[in-house]
Amino acid sequence: MRVRELTIDDLDDAWELGRFAFGSGQERAPSTSVEVPGMTRYGAFDDTGRLVGKAVDLHHDQWWSGRAVAAADVAGVAVAPEARGRGVARALVTALLAGARERGAAISALYPTVAAPYRACGWEAAGALRTVDLATAALPRHRPASHLTVRAGAPADLDAVAALYERVTRHRNGMLTRRGKLFDFFAADAKLPGDGITLVEDDGTLVGYATWQRGRGYGADSVLTVDEALATTADAARELVGVLGSWASVAPTLRLCPLDGDAVSVHLPLEAARDHERDLWMHRPVDVVRAVGERGWPAYLRGVVDFHLTDALADWNTGTWRLAVADGEAELTRIDGEADLRLDVRGFALLYAGAAGARSVAQAGLVHTVGVEPDALDLLGGGGPAQLLDYF
Repeated sequence: MRVRELTIDDLDDAWELGRFAFGSGQERAPSTSVEVPGMTRYGAFDDTGRLVGKAVDLHHDQWWSGRAVAAADVAGVAVAPEARGRGVARALVTALLAGARERGAAISALYPTVAAPYRACGWEAAGALRTVDLATAALPRHRPASHLTVRAGAPADLDAVAALYERVTRHRNGMLTRRGKLFDFFAADAKLPGDGITLVEDDGTLVGYATWQRGRGYGADSVLTVDEALATTADAARELVGVLGSWASVAPTLRLCPLDGDAVSVHLPLEAARDHERDLWMHRPVDVVRAVGERGWPAYLRGVVDFHLTDALADWNTGTWRLAVADGEAELTRIDGEADLRLDVRGFALLYAGAAGARSVAQAGLVHTVGVEPDALDLLGGGGPAQLLDYF
């Protein structure tokens, strides 16, 4: 088996492989037959030259406490049924990680169809993209604020919408920046996302937006799908929730992905929400030195901890390291000798993403200690839990 980057000549076979693996329809997106900037496609070929597996490295950036960190987010992993169980996926993601490191990536996320093979390759479950259903009539009533303007958005407003998204997300952890060549490529048509967009402005400045899809019908099973609803002030959030609630007579169900603790979510009756879908996502470092050094850290966090890290797929991460955090910066330096804390790369992923504390990671068998408690490794998880709003 040989793994290499796919060329234009391979894309028809790659699309067919993905279509069978994921049960896609016959209609083919234009992007599947052309080179796409900000994306590296990998293929695995058997000894006859037949494509038997594929994977895609999406050149995303993720926000981590105010700084954009280069990511290799993984999508489209598919293996031909005749080649499954023979290490094809492992070979693909091994090559992908090496290529991602070479181009400067620091971290990686993916949405698995099954978690076990990715755990074996160093990714660990760090969160879930949660889609919930709410009774539209249960949204709180709101009297429109006189100082705010509500209007329908147009393509000319998309730059302002992107800027507001960044104001909301850049000081969180894990959120995509939605910048770069890949996003520019798919945004080139400048079309509105979904069926419509509702804007809330304060003296001409955008302070909130909701993008939505109307769905079909107006009976008891009608659903208004809100792809995103974000605001930078409480007044704007209340205004958005009021507009969404006004759909109650024709769309009894509101479907959306809440962002934990943001301005809009605190005005939603989430206690009455029903899960519609939960998409697990997983995380891992590509290059631990970059993963630590390029992200932002809480200014209050300060400390030093030594640990040994084991990473079977990315051997450049394996070794004994010293983590030093102070004044909103952090550095990971390689040191000689052994360490009393021995950390598996999956444990690193859990700590880094704020998905678990050091004691929980130790109980899971992903930290082994020699005569010490694991608590010092909590230093690696500063900044709160990571979250994603984008599915890929």
